[in-house]
Amino acid sequence: MPSVFLKTYGCQMNERDSEAVAAQLVAKGYSLAPSEAVADVVLLNTCSVRDNAEQKAVDKMTNLAGQFRKQRPGVLLGFLGCMAQSRGKELIDQLPDVDLVVGTQKFHRVADYVDDLLAGRRDKIVDTEEERGSEATIKEHLLNGAAKGKAVTAFVSIMQGCNQYCTFCIVPYTRGQERSRSIPDIVAECRELVARGVKEITLLGQIVTSYGRRNSESAKVGKCESEKDGGAGRLSLSHSPAFSPATSPFVQLIEAVHAIEGLERIRFTSPHPKGYGDDLVAAYARLPKLVESAHLPVQSGSDRILKLMHRGYTRSRFLEIIRQLRAVNPEMGITTDIIVGFPGETEVDFAETLALAHEVEFDNAFVFKYSPRRDTPAAAMPDQLPEEVIEARHSQLLAIINEIAERKNKVCEGRVLQILVEGPSRKNPARLEGRTRANKIVVFEGSERHIGQLMDVRIVRAAPFTLYGDPAIVNLN
Repeated sequence: MPSVFLKTYGCQMNERDSEAVAAQLVAKGYSLAPSEAVADVVLLNTCSVRDNAEQKAVDKMTNLAGQFRKQRPGVLLGFLGCMAQSRGKELIDQLPDVDLVVGTQKFHRVADYVDDLLAGRRDKIVDTEEERGSEATIKEHLLNGAAKGKAVTAFVSIMQGCNQYCTFCIVPYTRGQERSRSIPDIVAECRELVARGVKEITLLGQIVTSYGRRNSESAKVGKCESEKDGGAGRLSLSHSPAFSPATSPFVQLIEAVHAIEGLERIRFTSPHPKGYGDDLVAAYARLPKLVESAHLPVQSGSDRILKLMHRGYTRSRFLEIIRQLRAVNPEMGITTDIIVGFPGETEVDFAETLALAHEVEFDNAFVFKYSPRRDTPAAAMPDQLPEEVIEARHSQLLAIINEIAERKNKVCEGRVLQILVEGPSRKNPARLEGRTRANKIVVFEGSERHIGQLMDVRIVRAAPFTLYGDPAIVNLN
């Protein structure tokens, strides 16, 4: 069978989608190529959140098409994901050497489409149509872990789409409306992963805290009903005594996953500040497998900009959530996303973002330069900022974030922290890497037998975003 190389751009949702596509291809007998240079099929899973991400994918495909046209004209080329969804046939018009364009609700069709193209049954394929039930099709896992196929962590997609419509964001247009899987379906996938050796699961969604809110009345459930028209199962309303009426569908899901024997840790990303109700905050205190780590995108420290962004919360509400989380656990690791240079952002607005960063003292932050996305409201707003202003603000905020992160990491020196050992360090494969419950990366000396273990490590040195453990590991045996 032919070999496939799949390159992924963008977020963890894209990584998860790529893994499922790769697993589906492997199940059909395809092999995974180590690079595009030796592959028979090259697929780029794309991102549209920023213009730079789209341009990288287009440039990559342009280079590949030119190279293969001369050297290996039989290689099949395809775009998948968000940019494919957004641009559709336009991509083939722009790059005639591209054979396949598959949108965000059609990942499960990719393996069949590749079969058809290689067999000559079809010439070009563009599929960006909506498909009911597609949220339940991203289930397959490769679990190619760090050592001998032993994976320790896994992502589980719990929903697709987004209904938030932030004015800067293209995701609702590329991922569609929110569609949630049933709790039993998700739990079954998680159980299978744990049975295969996974110790930590990260629940994924565009806005995971919106899970279940559009299905039937909510996902209070448990059971999955089959619709008369043969569509995918939907979440049905249940008044099971296992759940409090005040408990959100997302917290109900966490409770159900928490009950899986053998699972050690639960994470989730990305939430929305609007989804942090009292029940979710309380869950950190009563569900020990839910680790003390919260990625909470704030985007701006200015109420005026937050309103223009259509974020649905204020600066004071965001700070209250942070206060509540740290009241539950002072060790809570808190990270965020921040956009600088949003249209109309003044020096005063930016100063409020800087002040928020100082006040919260995030453990880390992803700082993004505003990028106009076509057909989004922000792209048509007045007072678009010059690139040099955006660059300067980005550098200034990033320097503050890095300084705070390093200072907070320094506090860990001399402490003993529990980590889950994931495998060889990505930067130095001769050493091992794990994460604390608060999601700090720890690099240390160890052996392959420690992969998958929970162990205590004494921190001897701290860098801005990495901790280093003493080789004299506590509980080594």
